[in-house]
Amino acid sequence: MTNTEPIRVVVWGENRHEQINEVVRGIYPDGMHNTIADALKDILGGDVAVSTRVLDEPEHGMTEETLAVTDVLLWWGHTAHDEVADDVVERIHRHVLEGMGIIVLHSGHHSKIFRRLMGTTCSLRWRNDGDSELVWTVSPRHPITEGIAQPIVIPGQEMYGEFFDIPEPDELIFISSFSGGEVFRSGVTYRRGYGRVFYFSPGDEIFPVYHHPDVQRVLANGVRWARPERAREPYVITPMYLTGEFDRPVLTDANGGLIDYYTREPVEPRQPSA
Repeated sequence: MTNTEPIRVVVWGENRHEQINEVVRGIYPDGMHNTIADALKDILGGDVAVSTRVLDEPEHGMTEETLAVTDVLLWWGHTAHDEVADDVVERIHRHVLEGMGIIVLHSGHHSKIFRRLMGTTCSLRWRNDGDSELVWTVSPRHPITEGIAQPIVIPGQEMYGEFFDIPEPDELIFISSFSGGEVFRSGVTYRRGYGRVFYFSPGDEIFPVYHHPDVQRVLANGVRWARPERAREPYVITPMYLTGEFDRPVLTDANGGLIDYYTREPVEPRQPSA
């Protein structure tokens, strides 16, 4: 793939709070997923093609056909993590390993897909008392932080605090401090297989966090960062290398013939030079 093509983005929302909570519906009348999608369109313009999916769609909207043409998936869930089917989680996990980027938001830390990617409980301290949050950039030259205020000031937010049970991040991007004195690793990145993972914690549903321009900018930067750098390819298939052919990975087809690892075209072993 080339970077001249629009980034194909899917914003996935649980979309339950918006249906049952008047406060949340007042802040996000069209759903958090649509607010996030609209912000990405506004900031990134023609650089993205954005669509949305929600939990109650067939296969939660995460069909094989959808994931195969998704460059970056944004995931927001909270009260219905257990309703996400395990086979769908495995499907998303496979696509991340094969190169799809994923951005996990706020309470998505307890989602099945984030726990699957991290291999830990992903538990943390929390309190929903309307604390103020300061999001401090600790990696100022990272592309996710481009154009972001130092710090991002969020007047009202759910407190997330350490200890956050995640693996050591590949990159620590943001640390948050709260009016109660807690701190939290609020922006971290990982590589899983060929895919990039960004977790960003601000975004409790009863506060207008996804209307915050700096939060929107972080997500837009995250989309640019998480996009695949090359075409999707199988991750779990181990190629074979013939003797003396160190630069050409091959596979065997159903008939035992040799095929190119990348193109799947038939190949013949190179003849030794005279």
